[in-house]
Amino acid sequence: MKIRWLAFLLVLCILAAGHAHAQAWEDVNPAAAGWSVEKLEAARQESRSLKPTALMIVQDGHVIAQWGDVSRKVEMASVRKSLLSALYGSAVAERRIDLSASLAELGIDDKAPRLTNEEKTATVRDLLTSRSGVYHPAAHETADIKRKRPARGSHPAGSFWFYNNWDFNALGTIYRQQTGEDIFASFERRIAAPIGMEDFSARDGRYAVEKLSEHPAYPFRLSARDAARFGQLFLNEGKWGDKQVIPASWIRESTAAYSWAKRIRQGYGYMWWTLPEETWGPDAFYASGYGGQIIAVVPSKRLVVVQTVDLKQNPKGVRTSAFLDLMKEIAVASP
Repeated sequence: MKIRWLAFLLVLCILAAGHAHAQAWEDVNPAAAGWSVEKLEAARQESRSLKPTALMIVQDGHVIAQWGDVSRKVEMASVRKSLLSALYGSAVAERRIDLSASLAELGIDDKAPRLTNEEKTATVRDLLTSRSGVYHPAAHETADIKRKRPARGSHPAGSFWFYNNWDFNALGTIYRQQTGEDIFASFERRIAAPIGMEDFSARDGRYAVEKLSEHPAYPFRLSARDAARFGQLFLNEGKWGDKQVIPASWIRESTAAYSWAKRIRQGYGYMWWTLPEETWGPDAFYASGYGGQIIAVVPSKRLVVVQTVDLKQNPKGVRTSAFLDLMKEIAVASP
C-alpha cells in the first residue's frame, strides 16, 4: 500500500512539474509597442470575416493581439510536415539519420506496384525537398494532388519538384525506423515540453493508414497558442531560453528555398514554404495546412502569426492567399 501511495505521489510531482514548465504567453499593449491600433483593428475585422478558430500575433515573444479560442486544438493538416521536419533536425545532428542515405539503403519500399530500383535511388534529402521522383499513391492525398501527380518513372530522383504526400509519409516511416521513436511521443519530449506547450500531448497525434500504401500519414492536433510557440522557436533559431532545442544550422537549412512554385512565387525548403524577400524581407517562411492552418515567421519584423481553422465549424476553411493578404495588413500595422 505504501509503495502505491509513493508511486501516486511521484505521478503527481511529474504532472506538477510539467504544468509548471508550461508558462502562459505574456501580453503587451500594442500601442506601447509601436503598433498602429487602427490598422491592427482593421486586420482583426478582416480576420474575423474569414471565420478562423483563432489567430495570434506574436512579436519578440510577446502577444500583440489574439482572438478566437487560442486553446482549442484543431487538426493542423499539412503543418504536420513542418513539425516532422523539426524532429529531423535533431535526428540528423545526432547522426541517427543520414540525409544522403537512399531508399534502397534504408530498405524503404511500398505496396504493389512496388518501387523500382531507379525510384529507390532517391535520398532522404530528396524526400525532404519533395523531389524524390516517387509517384506512388499515398495516404492523405487531396484530389488535386491525385490529379496532378506525374506518371511513375517520369522524373529521376532529385530532378523535379512536386508537392508529394508519398515523400512526406515515407519520411515518417524513416524517422520511426531510424530513431526507434514514435513521432508524437518524440515531438512531445523533444519539442513540446522544452518550449512549454500548454495543450499538446502525444495523444494529439494519430497514424492514418490507407490501403494503397504502407506509409501512414501522421496528423497532429495543435492549439493556436502552442503553434505560436513552435513558430517562436524557429524565429529564435531553435533556441528556447538557454536551451538549444533544434540546431540553429537546421533552422536555416530547412527554411531555405530549394525549389520554386512558380504559380504562387514561393519557395520550398525541407517541408517548409518560403516567402518572397521583396515583400517580406529576408528568410521569411511558413507552415501551411489545408483549410487555413498556418504558422508564419517573419524575421525582419520579429513576427510570428498563427491561424487555426476548425473545418467542422468552417467547412470552407480559409484560403492561404486570403491569409497572406491578411498578413500584409498585419505587417503594415507593425512598427
